[in-house]
Amino acid sequence: MDIKVGDIITMKKAHPCGGRDFEVLRIGADFKIRCLGCSREVMLPRSKVEKNIKSIKTGE
Repeated sequence: MDIKVGDIITMKKAHPCGGRDFEVLRIGADFKIRCLGCSREVMLPRSKVEKNIKSIKTGE
């Protein structure tokens, strides 16, 4: 999967605030993503993020 820092990803499951869009802040073994609905930052394992991605919009 070709994901870069700054990309906007739409997840299959919504964040508790109701937002589904997240900005990618850091990539590695874990992903650091920021919810675009409430600006909360979350770190999740790469496998969980890649499994739950619905679509990717490039940030650049």
